[in-house]
Amino acid sequence: MQAWVAEKWTWFSGQIYDNFIKDDRYLYITNGLKATLVITFSAVILGIVIGFLIATIRSTYDKTGKLKFANAICSIYLTVIRGTPVVVQLLIIYFVIFGSVNISKIIVAIIAFGINSGAYVAEIFRSGIMSIDEGQFEAGRSLGFSYVQTMRYIVMPQAFKNVLPALGNEFIVLLKETSVAGYIALQDLAKGGDIIRSRTFSAFFPLITVAIIYLIMVIIFSRLVKLLERRLRKSDR
Repeated sequence: MQAWVAEKWTWFSGQIYDNFIKDDRYLYITNGLKATLVITFSAVILGIVIGFLIATIRSTYDKTGKLKFANAICSIYLTVIRGTPVVVQLLIIYFVIFGSVNISKIIVAIIAFGINSGAYVAEIFRSGIMSIDEGQFEAGRSLGFSYVQTMRYIVMPQAFKNVLPALGNEFIVLLKETSVAGYIALQDLAKGGDIIRSRTFSAFFPLITVAIIYLIMVIIFSRLVKLLERRLRKSDR
C-alpha cells in the first residue's frame, strides 16, 4: 500500500512540476487569469453604458412615442447582436473591422464582449424601467418635473435597484463567455491552460485547473450576487 501511495505521489508531483513549475508555466495561468478579469470587468462597464443608453431610448419611445428613428436603430442592434454568436462577433471585429489596424487584442475583446453584453443589459434595464408603476411618472409630473427629470430622480433609481441582481448574473455569464477570446490568439485563462497542454501533451491537469478557477470565480461572484439580493430585500422592508 505504501509503495502504491509513493508511486502515485511521485506521478502526481511530476505532473505538477511538468505542467506548472517547469519553465514557469504557471505564468500562463496567472497572466491568463489577469487578462480574463480585465476583459470581464471592462466589458461589463462598457455593456452597462451601452445598455443604459439603449434602454433609455427604447423606454422613452414606448412611453412617449418620441425617438422613433433612434429606437429603430436600437432594435436592429439588439436583433443582430442577440441573434449571432459572440465568437462570430469577436472574429468580425478583430479580422474585419480592425483587420488593418494595429490594436491590442485585449481592447478588441473588451469592445466585442462589451457590445455583446450591452444588448442583454439593455433589455435588463428596459424591463426594470417598464416595471416601475405608471403612477410614479404621474407623481413626477404632478411635482412639476419634466419627463427627463422624472426619469432621472424618480424612475431610474428604483429601476436600477430592481435590476442590480440581474446585472450581477450578467457579469457571471460574461466571465464565462470570455473563454472564447482565444479564437483571436489572446492569452486569457482558457488559452493559457491550452498552451500548457500543447507544451506537455497532458490535457488533464491544465484544463482541470482552468475549470476549477472558473468554478471558484463563479461561486464567489454568485455568493456576492445573492448577498446583494438579500440586502436589497431587507432595504425594501
